[in-house]
Amino acid sequence: MKFSSALFLALSCALSAPGLATAATPAPRTPISAPVDTLQWQALAGGIRYANVRGNLTGNGPYEAFVEFPAGFDNPHHRHTQALPSVVLSGVFYAIFDDGKKVLYPAGSYYLLPARLPHRSGCEPGVSCLLFQYQSDRFDLVPTAAK
Repeated sequence: MKFSSALFLALSCALSAPGLATAATPAPRTPISAPVDTLQWQALAGGIRYANVRGNLTGNGPYEAFVEFPAGFDNPHHRHTQALPSVVLSGVFYAIFDDGKKVLYPAGSYYLLPARLPHRSGCEPGVSCLLFQYQSDRFDLVPTAAK
């Protein structure tokens, strides 16, 4: 899958996601355009970067954003207080759930983490991971004790 096709897929998923538009954030009436060369990348801890498309990943309220994880990056055991849908655009992202099973999500994959599901996640070594993520309220990462 070419990057431009993956970008189109991610934006299509996000903009057509049921329940994303709310009374507080109605669906847009004009196109949202985010050519790759106009994205404003911002740094987070551990080398993670994000580029908002709509809203603000680090703010309050709904957001849609590209998120890039460095190759080999491991998130500690954690959960999110709301569901977290993601589309993997490049690299191989993974999640490890409390049953110990590691699930790989190569480019072109979609996954939806239910709210409050404890897990570890990260990017396999070799190639950085580019994801498109969106939530109807602010992003959070709540550390939890591994089982």
